[in-house]
Amino acid sequence: MNTTINPKTYDPTPARRVAFLGLGVMGFPMAGHLALAGHAVTVYNRNATKSEAFCAQLASAGAVKRAATPSAAAAGADIVFCCVGNDEDLRSVVLGEQGAFAGMAPGAIFVDHTTASANVARELDQAARAKGLQFIDAPVSGGQAGAQNGLLTVMCGGDAAAFEVVKPVAMAYARAVTLMGPVGAGQLAKMVNQICIAGLVQGLSEAIAFGQRAGLDMNQALGVIGKGAAQSWQLDNRGPTMVEGKFDFGFAVDWMRKDLGLVLDEAKRNGARLPVTALVDQFYADVQDMGGGRWDTSSLIKRLK
Repeated sequence: MNTTINPKTYDPTPARRVAFLGLGVMGFPMAGHLALAGHAVTVYNRNATKSEAFCAQLASAGAVKRAATPSAAAAGADIVFCCVGNDEDLRSVVLGEQGAFAGMAPGAIFVDHTTASANVARELDQAARAKGLQFIDAPVSGGQAGAQNGLLTVMCGGDAAAFEVVKPVAMAYARAVTLMGPVGAGQLAKMVNQICIAGLVQGLSEAIAFGQRAGLDMNQALGVIGKGAAQSWQLDNRGPTMVEGKFDFGFAVDWMRKDLGLVLDEAKRNGARLPVTALVDQFYADVQDMGGGRWDTSSLIKRLK
């Protein structure tokens, strides 16, 4: 069964030799858009079946191939993209004899799309510089649908010159690629993103639960308030499915708790006070206890039923 990748109109840009490490629900379509945009793509995935499936599905796009190790995938690449699970997964594909850094040529750029800590971004930037490489932390927002449609928002931290090389290539799967500051700034911007989402989804959950208890037609109510100051992406895209009670899709609660853990750890370091974010994190723990770890983040409303 093919993974959904919806082609779009790609901006003309010189073809690059690139690698992509990690073919999960985000990485597979992101790498696919790079191939469809005309770049030569070598992929690596811990489970080789995914790499084989990628090459089979994208064979008609041209120069796609798979490699057995991150270092082999990175060999000869101008840019190495990566999207894995967490800090330790990231270190495992970057460092060591079979890691990407071992295969990259001096001057090549490593772009990490993993939602990880700002600290690991700074750590890997230092390791990259020691080898004459460049590192950009570039977490994304837009979820699985954004990856499939090539409409992600990418928040970057790193050197401005390296960013200008990466941006036109990354636009294959994005609608916005923005340099936020030095290494680590991309991850900090993603934390701001997750703080906003956590509070918003809890508010939307309470609003829908209240409206249902009050006997309102909530689809009608969402249609009305969505034209005013309460409008948001979450209201438009998750409100109707929350009313329906459908949560078997989207950005999983387990992933959100990982992200909020990064947020709360960073807040301890920088002194930011995040009382609502900490509370919503515990609400997500309640959803996990219900067996909802793989449910969409909008499943917060289940606590209120």
